[in-house]
Amino acid sequence: MKVAITSTDNNVESIIDPRFGRCAFFTIYDTETNAIEFLKNPAKESSEGAGPAAVQFIAKQKVNKVISGDFGMKIKSLFDSLHIEMQIEKQQDKTILSILKGL
Repeated sequence: MKVAITSTDNNVESIIDPRFGRCAFFTIYDTETNAIEFLKNPAKESSEGAGPAAVQFIAKQKVNKVISGDFGMKIKSLFDSLHIEMQIEKQQDKTILSILKGL
């Protein structure tokens, strides 16, 4: 399974980014191989539609689950239609590493 986590930077010591569509990076973690990659969010600087654009980017990465501090209102139906699970992380100062350890 592939999990995407919104991240403020491109390393495991970064904290979770509270914004989905405008997060700085997506941490992509493969639970089968333990591979981790950090991908810059191409939708971050979009003038509008950052959330839907980020959903399409995530879908292209073949992600099964996304963890973020929050999601925009339009995002749930898009993820539902793509069969991608959403999880909100309420602890806003949690590091990517601590989230990965909890998977």
